[in-house]
Amino acid sequence: MIVRPHQTHSVTTLLFAVKGSVVPIIWPRVLYTMLLSIAVVIAGRMGWAVHFALNAAPLTLLGLTLAIFLGFRNTVAYQRWWEGRTLWGDLVIATRNMARQTTSFLSSLPREQQRVLVYGLIGFTHALRHHLRGTDPAEDLRRWLPEDACHAVLASPHRPNALLGVLGRYCMDATREAGVDSILLAEMDHGLNQLSHVLGGCERIKGTPIPFTYILLLHRTVHAYCFVLPFCLIGPLGWLTPLAVGILAYTFFGLDAIGEQIEDPFDLLPNDLPLDALSRNIEINLRDLLGESDLPPPLEPKDYVLS
Repeated sequence: MIVRPHQTHSVTTLLFAVKGSVVPIIWPRVLYTMLLSIAVVIAGRMGWAVHFALNAAPLTLLGLTLAIFLGFRNTVAYQRWWEGRTLWGDLVIATRNMARQTTSFLSSLPREQQRVLVYGLIGFTHALRHHLRGTDPAEDLRRWLPEDACHAVLASPHRPNALLGVLGRYCMDATREAGVDSILLAEMDHGLNQLSHVLGGCERIKGTPIPFTYILLLHRTVHAYCFVLPFCLIGPLGWLTPLAVGILAYTFFGLDAIGEQIEDPFDLLPNDLPLDALSRNIEINLRDLLGESDLPPPLEPKDYVLS
């Protein structure tokens, strides 16, 4: 996720910042449309082609329709991005609550048993992050899980779900050993249900992309629109046609690229959610509830990108 201090939002930054913008993605497409515009203008001025400037009315109607469709697509993509952030916010709340219940209501347990349960919650956070990004969780899980639990989770085809099962058994054993009543066990089970809800919600977003047919229609319409732009603008603008075409192409190709970037909020693109930073914050919060002092620092943006 792009993180810039508010005071850096100067006119220069807003106009020329490249990091976090869609310029590195769309510049070949914008350049292509501008080169096409230059070729159309030269051909028209040199008499190499018959003058066939199009009426601007159809282009205006098509542009308005295209803008509405792009706006709708980007709204849907942002809703997916925001729902992903909401689910990870719920994860923060649920893990804090379970860690607090462990240290407060199961205080009679040995410190090591409390640590195993709380570390298991941290392990679930890392397992979920790797599950959504398709990366290997082995190194992180070995840090936070006992050897037998880690081996069992890594052997499962669905690591976060297997870890939820391990956490359920931990909670059952801990409440029985501490001699607490079934009400607390029900509360801790509710916390595990919240973790399962977060897992299922994230998988729903990850496994259900925006329908390809809709994306394909938008891509083709944007390219067709930018292709006919110079033929409609050459009459009134002349040599300024490439500049106008470049600005319009930047707008439409940019809107298309933004929706494509945030459609999957759990990826590693600059504008995706900072799952590494969120996982580190959960680790800090839970270890602090355990009373540990050797806490790692929060992750900071690197070149304005918080991963």
